[in-house]
Amino acid sequence: MSDSPPDELPDERSFERSHELREPLVEPDRSDWEGFWLRFVAHHPDLKGSDPADVFAFGDHRALADELAQLVLAGTKTATTAALPAFHAVGMPLPKRGDLSVVLRGDGTPVCVIRTVDLVVCRFDEVGAEFAAAEGEGDRSLAYWREAHAQVFRREGERLGYAFDPALEVACERFEVVWRGD
Repeated sequence: MSDSPPDELPDERSFERSHELREPLVEPDRSDWEGFWLRFVAHHPDLKGSDPADVFAFGDHRALADELAQLVLAGTKTATTAALPAFHAVGMPLPKRGDLSVVLRGDGTPVCVIRTVDLVVCRFDEVGAEFAAAEGEGDRSLAYWREAHAQVFRREGERLGYAFDPALEVACERFEVVWRGD
């Protein structure tokens, strides 16, 4: 996916400082997201009886999840990246084209339903500038993307038992918002 050779990872301290106060994500209340999903299904009768493929917040702490949910709602964030070992560690399948998922804020409040439109698996150091820009984060540069995601994957790897490395396999997902709850 990369259109240029991988650069060194940028100084990680600047991203770390911007996310120093990390309140943990709140476990979503099933009745909240289920009610949100049922309202969505009411507008799409062909989905009656179905469940979302996933219910999740972007990021690994409350402030980041809130920030990323806002970017999704604004249409700035249309892509996301996840470490392949994380899927294996929690026993979850990779997203597939057409999957519908409920996106949450850091406090567990549902904000929208997204549809997966594409998924590519590649190495972390092969992710290109165009995909990084589609993630919509920071200054939308590849350097920022690498710095921010390296930190998240390091923290996640400590929790889930994998080590971050620039050769880490990642799932690069593109999505579209299909319902905002209104």
